[in-house]
Amino acid sequence: MNDRKGRPAGLRERTRRAVQAEIVTTAMRLFLERGFEATTMEQIATEIGISRRSLFRYFGTKEDIVLGDHAAHGEVLRAALEARPANEPPWEALRAALRELLESLPYSAEDFLKITSMLHASPSLRARQLEKRRQWTELLVPDIARRLGAAEDLMTQVRAHALAACALACSEVATETWVRSGGTVDMERAFDEAVAAVRG
Repeated sequence: MNDRKGRPAGLRERTRRAVQAEIVTTAMRLFLERGFEATTMEQIATEIGISRRSLFRYFGTKEDIVLGDHAAHGEVLRAALEARPANEPPWEALRAALRELLESLPYSAEDFLKITSMLHASPSLRARQLEKRRQWTELLVPDIARRLGAAEDLMTQVRAHALAACALACSEVATETWVRSGGTVDMERAFDEAVAAVRG
């Protein structure tokens, strides 16, 4: 099926995704070079060679550029969790899924440290990131509830929500510790320490 100009119907969407990817790559470079707060949408548009108005067709805010892929990361995390053995306990399955998500990120350790430090230093990014993490919790609950048995039971849903939220909170604590240490602390060990504290 073609559009009105005779192009394949999917070409417009592929072009849009390519432009979005270029915007994200360019913006992240500028954020890391100049700082998130110091970089403007105007500067990003100029660097790419498009108008500011065109840039706003793809992203409404700088926060959207940085965190726009968080939704996709949530889907990666859900898929990784659902791919774990059905009889694996929830905590172990969540730990393995979070590790898989971390390993899937297309950043060097140095760049990931810079990006994560930027996220933690900006109040606006921090607030949006926490909002995205709540969405991740909802994605993880169905699988955790199945692992707990009686997935439709209300109290099972409560326990599943608590487990998913706690695992993500422990991951956040581990990441913060890693950032504060300048990348010297082992993130997985910090996660395990946080989980051990929660589990008593």
